[in-house]
Amino acid sequence: MEAFLISTGIVALAEIGDKTQLLAFLLAAKFRKPWPIVAGIFVATLANHAFAGVLGAWLAGIIAPEALRWILGLSFLGMAVWTLIPDQFEEDEAHLARLGVFGTTVIAFFLAEMADKTQVATVALAAQYQALIAVVAGTTLGMLIANVPAVLLGEQIAARLPVRLVHGLAALLFALLGIATLAGAGERWGL
Repeated sequence: MEAFLISTGIVALAEIGDKTQLLAFLLAAKFRKPWPIVAGIFVATLANHAFAGVLGAWLAGIIAPEALRWILGLSFLGMAVWTLIPDQFEEDEAHLARLGVFGTTVIAFFLAEMADKTQVATVALAAQYQALIAVVAGTTLGMLIANVPAVLLGEQIAARLPVRLVHGLAALLFALLGIATLAGAGERWGL
């Protein structure tokens, strides 16, 4: 349950102001059909994060535990810094309109998530917790928590959300997770 909750919280916070959330705003404004967009976000995220989770689980199986602890701890600290750097969104990431609303959303979101901080976080979380289903379910839910309101309420939310504060909280969570990992907290919890 811990892997699910931490994965959900970290990704939901990290996604605020992320380029994929900006993509959700753009798709909602362009197509004005929220439910196919939400379904596309779900499918793309599930596929992308399942791939990332499998990669994380595989890495945990081939890297020595002590080395993995350092790699993960430093990765989480790196994610803390990366979370504080604003994303740039390029509108050409959403020019796939010939595929329909759902198809455009699936492809645009899947591609936008490649090597994105939430995908990298999914790899690290899956390696840390070695609970593939819980991590993928959590990171997927975190993406939906951040992006469904963006699709449904659009600019009403964007104008009121303190993005810097949310990014600061996400960075703090990543940093705490990195420090705890480096300190060997996972060993004490049987991870």
